[in-house]
Amino acid sequence: MASRSPLHSVKLFVFLILLSASAFLKDAATATQFRVGGPLGWRKPTGFESETYNQWAGRNRFHVGDSLYFKYQKDSLLVVDKGHYDECNTMNPLSRFTDGNTTFRFDRFGYFYFISGQSGHCKAGQKLIVRVMVHPEMIPAPAPAPMSVPFVGSSPTSWSGSPDQPESSGSWRIGKTDYVLAIGLIGVLAWQMV
Repeated sequence: MASRSPLHSVKLFVFLILLSASAFLKDAATATQFRVGGPLGWRKPTGFESETYNQWAGRNRFHVGDSLYFKYQKDSLLVVDKGHYDECNTMNPLSRFTDGNTTFRFDRFGYFYFISGQSGHCKAGQKLIVRVMVHPEMIPAPAPAPMSVPFVGSSPTSWSGSPDQPESSGSWRIGKTDYVLAIGLIGVLAWQMV
């Protein structure tokens, strides 16, 4: 058996380091942090906001690994179940945060319910439902559109020909293919440099 050169061992070591680092960086590269309430933060609505917390959540897409950042003063954040959310019940929350700077990371898909712990704030609209979707790489491709059937009869009086397009959340998400290509390119460059 032929012995390996020291250069080969160094290249293999560099490649293994890059591969290990990429496993840790993937979650960070694909996760997005959303700031709840924008620059004003998590606070009791005044009635003059352009949208409610739930309207904001409805126009964003949340995935496992993403997080919400809550900035608040003289308030608290409670993670509750649906029943407590519906009733604005602050007793026995799943989690309670009072530090004024809370980052909540989504570790599963499904629904998450948030309310203020301050008396009267939840009933005034300081509450949020977030639906966390399965990560994009896990979502199967949509089924092909059905074949069109010849139309017989009168024409419809109105027709909305364009499908609903999701609004951009202002965030950027790296796809699995882009991630693999980037790591591969880094590996090749590192291999050539050694």
